[in-house]
Amino acid sequence: MIIAAFRYLTISALLLAASTTHAAGVPDDCTQLIVATAPDWDSNQGELRLFERTRGEKWTQQGSSIPVLFGKNGLAWGTGLAGQNEQGPRKKERDGRAPAGVFRIGKIYTYDAALPAGANFPFHQVTTADAWVDDPTHPEYNRHVRISDPENPPVWFEKQKMRHNDFAYRWLVEIRHNSGPIVAGDGSAIFFHIRRGETRPTAGCTTMAEADLVRLIKWLKPARRPCYALLPTREYATRLQSWNLPPLAAETALR
Repeated sequence: MIIAAFRYLTISALLLAASTTHAAGVPDDCTQLIVATAPDWDSNQGELRLFERTRGEKWTQQGSSIPVLFGKNGLAWGTGLAGQNEQGPRKKERDGRAPAGVFRIGKIYTYDAALPAGANFPFHQVTTADAWVDDPTHPEYNRHVRISDPENPPVWFEKQKMRHNDFAYRWLVEIRHNSGPIVAGDGSAIFFHIRRGETRPTAGCTTMAEADLVRLIKWLKPARRPCYALLPTREYATRLQSWNLPPLAAETALR
């Protein structure tokens, strides 16, 4: 009986752990947080704010908010540190929605040999050999890959290459949606990058003016384990405490 009870408790604990994986929202080790909010699920425009904290202390906003653009069809729940267990619209490949939830920040990918002066974050210089796979049938789906011979690329490479000499992709800051485990078809290639126009939304990324993206890149510090939280305003308000999110102060109070 004791052994059976022990087994029952062990299995129950494992099931509870599995069911609460990623449920804590912003993790304790994250001391830099990028927060973006949209008016509702179908909005493709919103505001982004930068927050910092000493571990275990309250968040403090850094500077004023930044206007940003999201997917042309709005937002949908993504997969990261939080969001994948929520009820509502789910992010899928080519749905034109930006993933909502909480995500780690990955590497920066840039055409340049160096980041903007003052920046200090892991980066990779993009060459004609680099691609980010967005084909759900490809074994390297939602991964950065490098081919061995850019002069004779595979058939799939042209549509998924990263070097376009396009101003909007000069810097790509990886938002780690659907990154581990990767599920084919749940969305790929999610980044912060330069916007193409003040009102032109994206296929699922978060974009902003070049000066604002440079500000973000200079602000990021790897030791602070930065994260990104993207939510509609109502969803943000309901998860403020449970996801360890900062209150959003009235912008006028910050000027």
